[in-house]
Amino acid sequence: MHYLNPLAPRLLTVLLAAASFACAPVTTAQDYTPTVGQEGKDVIWVPTPQSLVDKMLDMAKLTSKDIHYDLGSGDGRTVITAAKRGAAEAYGVEFNPDMVKLSERNAAKEGVAGKAKFINGDIFETDFSRATVITLYLLPSLNVKLRPTILKMKPGTRVVSHAFSMDDWQADETATVEGRTAYLWIVPAQVNGRWQMPGGGELTLKQSYQMISGVLRQGGKDSILKGQLSGERITFALDGREFSGQVSGNAMQGTVKDPAGESKWSATRAAK
Repeated sequence: MHYLNPLAPRLLTVLLAAASFACAPVTTAQDYTPTVGQEGKDVIWVPTPQSLVDKMLDMAKLTSKDIHYDLGSGDGRTVITAAKRGAAEAYGVEFNPDMVKLSERNAAKEGVAGKAKFINGDIFETDFSRATVITLYLLPSLNVKLRPTILKMKPGTRVVSHAFSMDDWQADETATVEGRTAYLWIVPAQVNGRWQMPGGGELTLKQSYQMISGVLRQGGKDSILKGQLSGERITFALDGREFSGQVSGNAMQGTVKDPAGESKWSATRAAK
């Protein structure tokens, strides 16, 4: 007589499950493939087309002297392109560690593993103050949240966004490639306040991002001016005269053109 062990069917089920698990393919970091629309910390992932990446870096006038940061760098294509174009340094900041590893593999494939570097971190907690060029593809609310930090950066820093604006900070330039829009802003120097000019003139400027307005009081007369900043470059019109110059901290100087010819002008920030 043969006795059937009551544990035998259960044991057979466990063994078959173990064998099935052993034969199943193992997913590794090398196999990671992102999906368009997948959720991230603050945004879903949608890659920027390479044609627009190229245009964005063209708009920023990226050179070998620039330090580039891509905020929310995804698969790394913008950072890799900046590195291949010869940027002095190129960094991507990405919250998803799998995307960071993918970016590093992509950089190695493109031959710029030592030049394109990726930081696994939060863009709002990462120091990118050294950047001279910033690229991003974030939601408008995130752009606005970053705006105060960006406006404190060195004048002349170029910021290029795919698709989304920065609310009332109007772009200095826009461009469209294959139906997609890119926006460029140039961080302006800070000139708001009172400035003293040689000869007793007082210049009072009001600044809204890169746009300026104000009054020159000289010899008991007030003259209205309007102008614009592009980084440290300042231009404004006043009483039929065209002023242009450079801002350097608490001083600015340049040339003024009028019907009589061209002359020099300068101003220093008034003490508070």
